[in-house]
Amino acid sequence: MVRTTITALGQRGEGIAEVGGQRVYVPFTLPGEAVEISVEGERGALLSILSPSPDRIDPFCPYFGTCGGCALQHVAPTAYAAFKHGLLVTALSHAGIDVAVGELVDARGNGRRRVTLHARAAGAGYMRARSHDLLAIEACPILVPALQKTAPQIARALHAAVGDSDIGFTATATGLDVTVRNGRKLKPQKLVPMAQNLKLARLALNGELVLQAQPPSVRMGKALIELPIGSFLQATEAAEEVLASLVLAGLKGAKNVADLFCGVGPFALRIAESARVLAADSDKPAVAALANAVKHTMGLKPVTTLSRDLFRDPLAPAELAPFDAVVFDPPRPGAEAQARELARSKIKTVVAISCEPRTFARDAAILTAGGYRLQSVTPVDQFAYSTHVELVGVFRR
Repeated sequence: MVRTTITALGQRGEGIAEVGGQRVYVPFTLPGEAVEISVEGERGALLSILSPSPDRIDPFCPYFGTCGGCALQHVAPTAYAAFKHGLLVTALSHAGIDVAVGELVDARGNGRRRVTLHARAAGAGYMRARSHDLLAIEACPILVPALQKTAPQIARALHAAVGDSDIGFTATATGLDVTVRNGRKLKPQKLVPMAQNLKLARLALNGELVLQAQPPSVRMGKALIELPIGSFLQATEAAEEVLASLVLAGLKGAKNVADLFCGVGPFALRIAESARVLAADSDKPAVAALANAVKHTMGLKPVTTLSRDLFRDPLAPAELAPFDAVVFDPPRPGAEAQARELARSKIKTVVAISCEPRTFARDAAILTAGGYRLQSVTPVDQFAYSTHVELVGVFRR
């Protein structure tokens, strides 16, 4: 046991202490707190708080501190916002980019509409903090009401039929979309009665459709889009709306826009209400779903879809020439190859969305070296109580 004082909060939301001349990372602690900890290498475990920080609040979830899902429920709102804001400031600073970062926008809404639970013989839930051991839960309060208790219940019921699995849930306008992944060879048709009894909109097993009572659908602007199995969706409905409003503000006046890494079209479908759009992504089912939504939506400008791996084959300057503006929203690794092509282009406006400040900062440095100015950058909080932050950056030539 060691008595020490927490001096800072690290990027993973862990308190940092100096013990014996080396840094020790202690989860669930805050700067300024005097604590008792056990130490193993650079990892510390909190035993007791001798002097709590004024920024400490009571967590609302009974599993906090044991569950590995949330790291920051104990942080008061002002300090919480400052921490997430700081993640982006630090990433940009390390990349040599000097820009005023906007205030954190709260986009948690009524909770996350997507979750993956681990189903085991002991129950269903998340992994314990810093462990691969299951923490079985009865409910998760950071999910939308339709998932809070229902997702663990359904996961437990499915485990009885399919064994140890990872089970993904998406709450849609037409019901729950459930995907089961495990390593067993199972006959999907055996799960049809269970899917019917659970009243699921859709059930898929290892990517194969088991039953679809009705297509899982979500509204994006004027369009209603049917989600492909396993498709990406922003974690909260509120975040999608916030991100889209920031994108549209950055594109104001543009008449011909390329939406790269478009997914199922959360931005493309909204942009198309006022501008022509090229929507490109390597995810063929997502691009097909977007094209189908366009076909059935009135009042949109022309939308052209393109299935293309933008990591290996980014749009070149000659292909970008017809556009007034480009939007890109890549996965966590960022859009380095496409950023290099944009830096060589004459596009006037680039709007970048990212869920990883460090890869955004890398791509931003490429664009600024190519003559762009990062006009604004706004952090968005949809990953409640985690150490992740979404953001939107607007670049101009």
